[in-house]
Amino acid sequence: MTVTATSVGESDQLEPRTAPGARTWTRRLVRLLPAAAAALSGLLLYVSFPPRTLWWLALPAFAVFGWVLRGRGWKAGLGLGYLFGLGFLLPLLVWTGVEVGPLPWVALVAIEAIFVALVGAGVAVVSKLPGWPVWAAALWIAGEAARARVPFDGFPWGKIAFGQADGVFLPIAAVGGTPVLGFAVVLCGFGLYEVVRLAVMWRRTGTVRRTAAALGLVSLAVPVVAAVAARPLVSDKAEDGSVTVAAIQGNVPRAGLEFNAQRRAVLDNHARETERLAAKVKAGEVARPDFVLWPENSSDVDPFANPDARAVIDAAAKAIGVPISVGGVVERDGKLYNEQILWDPAKGPVDTYDKRQIQPFGEYLPLRWLVGAINKNWTEMARQDFSRGTKPGVFTMDGAKVGLVTCYEAAFDWTVRSEVTDGAQMISVPSNNATFDRSEMTYQQLAMSRVRAVEHSRTVVVPVTSGVSAIIMPDGKITQKTGMFVADSLVQKVPLRSSQTPATQLGVLPEIALVLVAAGGLGWAVGAGLRGRRAGDV
Repeated sequence: MTVTATSVGESDQLEPRTAPGARTWTRRLVRLLPAAAAALSGLLLYVSFPPRTLWWLALPAFAVFGWVLRGRGWKAGLGLGYLFGLGFLLPLLVWTGVEVGPLPWVALVAIEAIFVALVGAGVAVVSKLPGWPVWAAALWIAGEAARARVPFDGFPWGKIAFGQADGVFLPIAAVGGTPVLGFAVVLCGFGLYEVVRLAVMWRRTGTVRRTAAALGLVSLAVPVVAAVAARPLVSDKAEDGSVTVAAIQGNVPRAGLEFNAQRRAVLDNHARETERLAAKVKAGEVARPDFVLWPENSSDVDPFANPDARAVIDAAAKAIGVPISVGGVVERDGKLYNEQILWDPAKGPVDTYDKRQIQPFGEYLPLRWLVGAINKNWTEMARQDFSRGTKPGVFTMDGAKVGLVTCYEAAFDWTVRSEVTDGAQMISVPSNNATFDRSEMTYQQLAMSRVRAVEHSRTVVVPVTSGVSAIIMPDGKITQKTGMFVADSLVQKVPLRSSQTPATQLGVLPEIALVLVAAGGLGWAVGAGLRGRRAGDV
């Protein structure tokens, strides 16, 4: 007994003692680790998005997010999910404050991160279920589905699918659209964590449940196998012949909201660039296009109400000698429309398409009274709300069916699909990104168009006022693009296609199925928890 007492005393003297204050700080740092990991993994997810081509970083981002949430209560999941959302969306959406300041940007992110917080709470709840990565990934897509619809008709920016334009998972877009593509990526990320977790457990204990191991491996492997299996759906071969298309980027006098005050100069720029292209065609320098695509807001001067604007567009159409799709701002019956106008060189305007998915706080002001109370300048910049169109827009241009998806509409699944199901053989995404200067916004939007090209197996042409304009093949590859804030034109022969991918045919059904999977997993987890508490009470 004496020897034992002496040994204990000696060991107490030899071992370094940690001061109470140091132990307190250590405990605090350990408690903060999940919060820091949640925010940093959200930041990692942002880095996976364009203009960077680091699409694969989405996998470790969700792996860390899964580690942070697994086994926690829903309240902790709510907070950690919100931090993940802030880490992801704050840098992703910084462009929204380029011209109007940080308040709208921060407010938007604060609201959008609530959806991610709710997903985090749900993932924490289902994380104890067998095959939890499946339920968790479905919950993420359910969160995206909600974000795409509310509030103010939704804001789908930041869908996981839109960060995968350069990734190996991209062909999955042709199977089930952006929801299935996003589900595959998130599932693979959560599956990655589950496999690592089980491997560590096996190393420590030497035992792992076979079912858990099998489900973890399936979660990791199935998305990769699905991407390989979906590759035959991706093709850039012409089914209905080919057309030579021209995209005009006229540039703007200067970046920012002020360019609208110089709308005649913007119109002149696009007419001038079209006439320059016509001269190149006449000189044999480039092929003669079958039709020409102008960007959104290329004529903010209403050509139906202003004879001088009509004359400028008419002269450009006659110079090139082929139909032009002109982006105009048109007032009709006291209402404003963001409109695409099909302009024939001989007949003038012959068809129109009015933008259907208009941008809140950009093209119309919800809660105008509240916005005015915060800052009167914002209401003065948008004195009159734009009205919505009601019908799909498919122009017949030199025999080709061209679907119109105006700028912001490219972020919404339904607006793109409706043009394809209405007969579009190719898609035009006329856009105006001049307001957002040289921010990442234009590259994020361009990535959306690349995903849409594969989703519906269509050529996508993106004419933009100030760049980046591009021509995208049905396989999602960019074959030509312009710089930013330069006047330029793109001319290329592109394939026309009429077959429909499974994603086009299925429409919203895959998203509904994933939402039901999420609801089923959540119901199972909540039911299991209630049964467990009742058994404990007994």
